[in-house]
Amino acid sequence: MSAPDLKSAACGSSAAEPLRQRGQHEVFCGLTSIIWLHRKMQDAFFLIVGSRTCAHLMQSAAGVMIFAEPRFGTAIIDERDLAGMADMHEELDRVVDRLLSRRPDIRMLVLVGSCPSEVIKLDLDRAAQRLNKVHAPDRRVLSYSGSGIETTFTQGEDNFLTALVRDMPQTETAPTSLLVVGAMSDIAEDQFERIFRSLGLEDFAFLPARRSTEIPSIGPDTRYILAQPYLGTTASELERRGAQRIEAPMPLGEEGTTAWLRAIADTFGVETERFDAITGPGRERAKKAVAHYRNALEGKRIFLFPDSQLEPSIARFLHRETGADIVEIGTPFLHRRHTQPEFDLLPDTVAVSEGQDVDMQIERCRAADPDLIICGMGLGNPFEAEGRSTKWSIELVFSPIHGYEQAGDLAELFARPLLRRAALEVAV
Repeated sequence: MSAPDLKSAACGSSAAEPLRQRGQHEVFCGLTSIIWLHRKMQDAFFLIVGSRTCAHLMQSAAGVMIFAEPRFGTAIIDERDLAGMADMHEELDRVVDRLLSRRPDIRMLVLVGSCPSEVIKLDLDRAAQRLNKVHAPDRRVLSYSGSGIETTFTQGEDNFLTALVRDMPQTETAPTSLLVVGAMSDIAEDQFERIFRSLGLEDFAFLPARRSTEIPSIGPDTRYILAQPYLGTTASELERRGAQRIEAPMPLGEEGTTAWLRAIADTFGVETERFDAITGPGRERAKKAVAHYRNALEGKRIFLFPDSQLEPSIARFLHRETGADIVEIGTPFLHRRHTQPEFDLLPDTVAVSEGQDVDMQIERCRAADPDLIICGMGLGNPFEAEGRSTKWSIELVFSPIHGYEQAGDLAELFARPLLRRAALEVAV
């Protein structure tokens, strides 16, 4: 059998006919979403039911020192549990009782499944229901899977928000309301709240909320809009509960943020003149901030490996607002409904790949020889050792990137490695 033509395989794919691969892939597991979720929900605690490896991963990834009091921890599954010498549900109950007695500030306890707990078939849903009966109404207990088995790290947030939606109260008579879905930085959320109020919107909420007591009700008059593109399961659950989606690109950069806000404004009947007056100053600030980095990015060839599922949105921003040339958009899963507004703003000829066979994709990337590679941490250092410029895609979920005021910071994330490379070449 002859070897596949790697270069033509990449060039022959598009958004209409993406290259689909199912081979070895490199992503963080869903547990790592806790790193931003525990900061977002100020009265929640995420208890991972997993191994010492899970605990080491989280402590290393979050940079938490041993004497810190984070809002996450790990209930270790040890040899006694695996050997059947201890009742794991009794052990879990004991850990939860000790945790809640020591941390009275916890109002929502989230049991997070891991690869080990799923392999041994530990039923955390049943455990959460049992514990909820014991500790309600003062504390709510939920569960979701953060396992890294065949998932990518942003799916951890998707699974958590799905659990929240299932726990949201149902209403049939509330006025039409807006629900913004997807974890954003507090600063971006505050900025959007000010814009919503200036547009005349009063009945809106964010999911996840900063406190578990602020989770809204849901019903057929709920209109939701995604702030993150990777929330496929959450969106399905919202629609099962009666909510209706507002279609828009993600609020990244000036163009994406304006289109996102305009979709909301149109849904709620905001007049065009009012919309332009409210968003105009922010749009101008965003354009100026992005223009500061355009010289560093314009004409640069960028290759995106599949990692966060933000790749189509990032590609749209880089191509449309910084003038970059997109070589390939790799994404772990291609949510057609959620990403179509992004692809509507991209050239039809842009190469798209869904899933990953990492060795083949590495070879395509080397053959294309891009100026910048956006990829996971596991690939970043090897590519840097080859003399290539990279940007870790995980930074996109840790950094404030949504909205007008963060548009320049978003452009800087990608300009920085190119500017650093240029400075090093001058120094040498």
